[in-house]
Parts: sequence; structure tokens; C-alpha cells
Amino acid sequence: MTSLIKKNASGHAGDGDANLLINEVVGVPGGIGESARLGRAGAYDTFLRGLLPSREGVALIAVGGLGRRQCAPYGDLDLVLLHAGVPGTDELAASVWYPIWDAGLRLDHSVRTVSEALSVAQDDVKVALGLLDARLVAGDQTLADALIRTAADHWRRTAVRHLPGLRAVTEARWQAHGELAFLLEGDLKEAAGGLRDVGLLRAISAAGITDALRPAVRAAHLRLLDIRDALHQQVGRRVDRLVAQERDGVAALLALEDGDALLRRVAGDARTVSHALDDAFRAADRLRSGRSRGGGAPPARRPVARDVVEHDGELVLARTAIGARPDPSLSLRVAAAAATTRLPIARATCEWLAAYCPPLPAPWPADARTALTTLLGAGPGLVPAWETCDRYGLVDNWLPEWTRLRSLPQHNPVHRYTLDRHLVQTAHEASRHAREVERPDLLLLGALLHDIGKGLPGDHSTVGVPVAQAAATRIGLPPTEVELIGTLVRLHLLLPDVATRRDLADPVTIASVAESVGDTGTLDLLHALVRADAAATGPAAWSDWKGRLVAELVGRVRTALDTGVLPEPPTPDPALLAGPLPVVHLTGDRVSVAAADRRGLLATVAGCLALHRLEVISADASVVDGRALVECRVQPRYGLPPDPVPLRADLRRAVGGDVSVTQRLRGRALAARGGGAAPRVVWHREAATNAVLLELRAADAAGLLYRVACALDEAGALVRAARISTLGADVVDAFYLVGGWPDDATRARLEAAVLAAV
Repeated sequence: MTSLIKKNASGHAGDGDANLLINEVVGVPGGIGESARLGRAGAYDTFLRGLLPSREGVALIAVGGLGRRQCAPYGDLDLVLLHAGVPGTDELAASVWYPIWDAGLRLDHSVRTVSEALSVAQDDVKVALGLLDARLVAGDQTLADALIRTAADHWRRTAVRHLPGLRAVTEARWQAHGELAFLLEGDLKEAAGGLRDVGLLRAISAAGITDALRPAVRAAHLRLLDIRDALHQQVGRRVDRLVAQERDGVAALLALEDGDALLRRVAGDARTVSHALDDAFRAADRLRSGRSRGGGAPPARRPVARDVVEHDGELVLARTAIGARPDPSLSLRVAAAAATTRLPIARATCEWLAAYCPPLPAPWPADARTALTTLLGAGPGLVPAWETCDRYGLVDNWLPEWTRLRSLPQHNPVHRYTLDRHLVQTAHEASRHAREVERPDLLLLGALLHDIGKGLPGDHSTVGVPVAQAAATRIGLPPTEVELIGTLVRLHLLLPDVATRRDLADPVTIASVAESVGDTGTLDLLHALVRADAAATGPAAWSDWKGRLVAELVGRVRTALDTGVLPEPPTPDPALLAGPLPVVHLTGDRVSVAAADRRGLLATVAGCLALHRLEVISADASVVDGRALVECRVQPRYGLPPDPVPLRADLRRAVGGDVSVTQRLRGRALAARGGGAAPRVVWHREAATNAVLLELRAADAAGLLYRVACALDEAGALVRAARISTLGADVVDAFYLVGGWPDDATRARLEAAVLAAV
């Protein structure tokens, strides 16, 4: 729909006032909520009735949002001109459609007889679903009733047969658009758990398969409609994706505290819809399998675990488990059975457990601890089982901390999930490494609790320790194991941070990590947790080079812990120490250069690599027998690796002092300065051998290493090594400056030079 509303100075549509007209030609009101949607439907009806002349055998039918009287502020009109074969329908259709377009409205239209409409619905399940929303706007009531009644009857008779194909189409849509509950910028309509899925629930309910539109689903649906109303009103046009820059404005229109509160509401409602649709599809599967059995003998009950049996493809309680005083560990044991068998828990069973299963005592009994370990280690079955239990409040009974974590957004772009789902996903990923550690049970629990401090003031790795230890104590772990869980939470970022930001050849680095970790058992747990955490975070959180660096760090620390001997620093590549200068070697992800000793060589090499779209991951500079050596690990900033021939030629010219190359470097570097929050410099004393560490935290930008290395060189600092860690749109660059701890004036001068270069 073309926006005809008068916008405010910010470019947005205003504050959701229903007195505003979003289309002055038709008189369509704005506003948020059910009454506003009904008002828009009424305005459209009045406008459309004036377009269709009174004529027997012709009817104007609304489907979609107008058919349901759930019109979004800038939604489309979906109309069918229904006729009984009367002459002149093409001219009549044009007389209806053109005024709609002239009014600036978006229109999806068709002209059909009743038989044509039903024939299309038989071949296209989407059309069949659309006709379930059909409503007469103007014209022949008898003709409209014939279509509406026949379409509904046809759907009731054929729905069970059509649902498998519809489910396949739906799952493809979910794959394309993701899960609304866990997305920072989800599509309110197309993502799993969105408004499109509510339409499926409505269709399944209309077929009489199950009561899919229960009160919780209806309430979630209304809230999602309100959010879409507010999004349209905020943006001033049709849009269904809740993007980050609009969240706070939409939250204000809905009288919510902030954008995070909005995301948590969306997540909760999307989960309600998704869970209801899973239930509805299973009900259809049971009905279809019952028909295939001929409606004869009832499905068998098959025991799968203590107090748990399978019945018709779902898990239910054994009759002996239902009593006046249920076992407090029953809900956990049912969840563990669901995860290991990958069978869903029946809705009635979840409701009974939520109502009658007593809270777990503190400390937990052994059966409950065993069930939790089984649940967390179940692999692919963990996530759906946990989600089901969470929807019915069972998880809150196990872990009271979960209420704070549920649906909590993580705004770092490398994260693809909300915090609660990330923790469960990390436990799932950790189960892949269970054979690599001495205590897989502690690995799984540490994975579930590693980010439990997020959302609290302070560093989550620090503030989460007492929270995690309290949970571990309540679960019933002995004090030594509680302490180990706290260590995993406190140090879960240690290995990747050190591997990507520190010189692994420096004995001080290895000794510091070894002292923090303490023993090889804890080292193995941290290594497994790091990989599980990265896999659960998203593809941007891990890479082959990062995995190699972490593995190299773990190997060096293991040697130090096992033998007490720190590894010797690596020796330079012998090929760099022989032959005429300059020497340039390109091998895979390594770039090595030897040139005559001079200041600024590291900056020159870094700038030349940036010129060829290569990001430096690590860089080491040294002087051996009068030769200056620079060895870098690199990766393409985007696309394929550059052509090595011009890269090698530019490197040789640059380190030889070719002015044309350095001029190109400076021009490109200055044009690529980053933005975002203000950069920051952090100093680290005694973090390196015969050097101090300057750490730069800034927005990522091409040529950043070149600019900073130049600034340090011009300020008189000698850079021995650099480590670059990219975190989404930000970087943490660590520079090893040769010498002792500088005085306050020198630190201030170097810091000012670095910040000016950013």
C-alpha cells in the first residue's frame, strides 16, 4: 500500500494514534490493536461496496487479512471477484480494480466462478487455506455462501491428506526464514512461530483435527498482530521484519520498556505458536495413522524408561507413575526419555507434570542428577525436549535462574540465538566432545551454565561464577565439583582470548594460562567447552585458523602442565636467512618477508597486505643477523585469495621503499577508517617476556593494522609482534612493544598516537 499519511520530522509514521488516516482517499484509520484493525476493515468494506454495482450473480469476496478483519496498517488487499458466468465480467473487474489502485492501495486480485475457485483450491493447498478466510464484502450473498461453504467442507474432507505436503512447504519456509523466537531481526509473518503459522493452526482447527487455537495461542496471536501494527505505524509502510533500528520505537508504541522487552515478548509468543503447531501436526499424524490401521485396535503402549511409555508416537506417563505423591524427579526423567528416544512428550503429560510434579528438594536426589546428565548428553534430542518442558514451566522448577535467562537477546552479531537457547545449544554441542574429557557430566553442566552471568551487571564470566556454583550446589554436586563448575564459567573465554590476542611463542603467555587452568583435566574441559560454545554461537564465532591457534595453545599449556617445562620459542624460517634481499615467501595462509633492517617494516608489510584485501591475523617481527623478518598469518577479507604474482611484486617494492606503493597504501588506509563507539587502549604489565602489551579495542576497518603500526613507529615504539582478534564489527588488536614498562608520559603519548590513527 502506498503511504498517504503525513509523517513527522523523524521520518516515522507517528505514535500509533488511531485518529490518523493512513490512507486519506479511503479513510483508513491508523492505530494499534484489535479495535483499530476492525476499524480499518470497516473502512475498506465501505469503500469497496461503493465500487461494485448491484448485480445478481456477482460477489466481491475478501480473503487474507481483510477476510479475517485483521488488517495491518499498510497491508495488501486480497480480493476475488466471484461470478456465475454472467457476461461483462472483465469490464466489471476493471471498474473495481482501477479505483483501488488509484487510491494507492496494493491489490492481489482474481476473477473466478465458484467451480474455477474450487478447482484451483484442489490443486493448490495455499489457495484452499486462503478460502477458509473468505468473507462477502458486497454482492450476491447466495453465490458467496456457495463458495465459502463448499470450500470449508472440502478442506474438512481433505485436510489430513494435504497436511504432509503442507508441512514440507512450511518446513522449507522455516529453513529460509529461521525461528522467530531466536532471531534479533525476525520476520513477524514468515519465520517459524510467526503469523503465517497461526494461519496453519486456524486451518487445522477448522478441519476438526485438534483444538489448535487454545487461549494461549489466541493471546500470542493478538500480541503478534499488535507488534506488526506498531511496526507498520513506526516505519510508515508495509514491512514485516523487525529490524534493530526500529525496535525501540515499536516498543514505545506498545508501552514496553525497551527494545529488549519487545524481543522477549516476540520470542515468548513465537514459541507458543511453534509449540502449538508441532502439537497440531502430530495430532494430524496420529489421525492419519489411525485411519491407516482401519480404526481397529488402539495403538500399543511401549515402555521406554522408568515410569514413561510410548503411546501413538508420543511419550506419556505409565499408569503406576500417577499418584497422590509423584516423584519430584519425574519431570526430569520424562524429559530425559524424550531426548534420548527423540519422541515428543504428549501435551496432557506436560500439563499434568506442570500441575502435580512437586519441586525438587535441595540437594537433588541422585535420580534427578542422573536424569539431567542424560538429558544434556542426548545430542539432537536435547533441544526439542528442553523447549517443550520450558513451554510448560518445568525448567523453572529445575533451575529458578532460567526465568531471567529466557528469551534474553544477545546483541553481538556473532550470536544467532537468544541466551537461553544458546546455553541449551552449547550443551548439545558439548555432547559431541564427551569422549574427550574425564568428566563429561561436568562438561555438559558447565556448558549449560557457562553464560549464566549474562544480563547481570559486570563481566558475565565473573558475576556468573557464584550463580553457577549455587545452581551446582542445589543440584547436589560435592564442593570440589562445584568449584570446578565455577572455574569453567570464569575461564570459558580464556583459551580463545589468549590464542587470538597473545603471542603463543612467549613463555610468559603459556605460564600464565597454565597457572590459571591448574591441571590437564580442567584444560581438556575448557578446550571442549570453547569449541561447543563457538559452534552454538554461530559460524562467525569460529574458523579454521582460530581452531588451530586454540589447539596450539592447548598443546603448549599441556606440555607445561605435564613436564613443568615451557616450550622453546620457534626459530625463524631458514629460507628467510639466506639469499639476496628482499625475500618474499607466500605459503597458504602465511606471508614471510625478509628485508634490510629498518623501522616501519611491519607497518609496510601490513599495509601492502591490506591493499590486496588480506587481513592479518597474527604478525611477528624480529631481527636476525642484520635482517628484519616479518612473518604473518593472513586470510582474505572477502572473496577469493588475491593473485600471488602482483602481491609478491608489491611486497618486494614496498619493503624496498618504493614511494608509489606507500602512497597507495596511505590513500587506501585513510579512506577506510572505521566508525562506531569510541576506541579504547588498554595496557598490560608483565604479560610478555621483555615487552609490554598495548591492546586496542576499536571498530574493524581495512588497513587498521597498517595505520596503528605506522603511528607506533612514528611515536618511537618498536613492535615485536601483533595479534588481531575480530569480533563481529569490532577488533581487539594486541601489540607487543619491546622494552620495560613505560612511564606515564610515554604511555599517554603512545596512546594518543594510536587513537589518532584509528
